[in-house]
Amino acid sequence: MSALRFGCETATSRSVRANGLRLHLLESGAPGRPALCFLHGGAGHAHWFDLVTPAFADRFHVVALDQRGHGESDWSQPAAYATEDFAADLLALMGRLGWPRMALVGHSMGGHNAMAFAAWHPDRVSALAIVDARPALPPERVNRLHERGRRPPRLHPSLEAAMRSFRLLPKETAADPALLAHLARAGLARRDGGFKYRFDPACYGARKPVDAWPLLSRVTAPALVVRGERSPVLPRTIAERIHEVIPKASVVEIAGAYHHVVLDAPAAFNAALGEFLATHG
Repeated sequence: MSALRFGCETATSRSVRANGLRLHLLESGAPGRPALCFLHGGAGHAHWFDLVTPAFADRFHVVALDQRGHGESDWSQPAAYATEDFAADLLALMGRLGWPRMALVGHSMGGHNAMAFAAWHPDRVSALAIVDARPALPPERVNRLHERGRRPPRLHPSLEAAMRSFRLLPKETAADPALLAHLARAGLARRDGGFKYRFDPACYGARKPVDAWPLLSRVTAPALVVRGERSPVLPRTIAERIHEVIPKASVVEIAGAYHHVVLDAPAAFNAALGEFLATHG
């Protein structure tokens, strides 16, 4: 991949107020078109979809959201990072944008939030894409998140030093190095005499993910379950189980991709999502 063109170069950067917080988003496409919202994973930000959103801006009103505690959105004080909090923000966002319904695409933590939202508010979701996300996290995984969230954010002396420290979690990836550098740069802010990542550690430390398995049968929207062929996060057996529980679901596997599907194989992901939304968006 060469001379990458990122969606943020043509998107509008704006903020809306929701539940007492300022939520930042990257907006593309035209209001009045079918609504399409992208949700990033934990410790990510809206730019995770910078090689995805341009493929849909000609047909949809597209928003890539910095979820609370992430990117340029406000941190919640006191910390409120339960699945219900993220879902409430989505409902408020739809009100601010005048969206009666939307297609919802979520990766990892964003996928978990998306499936819960689609179950709690089935009349507000026209289509759902769950991208390498699990309905429930094992207790030991949640405990590790809580432990990580108790560490203070690291202060880096320079932008270059901060970018060198950037790592995905899980670390396995086939992403273009230029894309990873872009994500690192977009995720940093000058603070306290150095540079820190735009992420509230309490989002891990106070994370309260709901068990979405009992909710999935309430999803009425057509759903696409996307997994990376090499993903250690969403085994094929769990993807198939999600497929069985959601009434109108299908599964697609992206060849050669690890957990970070939208980074590892954006063209293949865009093709799969585009085919799905052409019928159900």
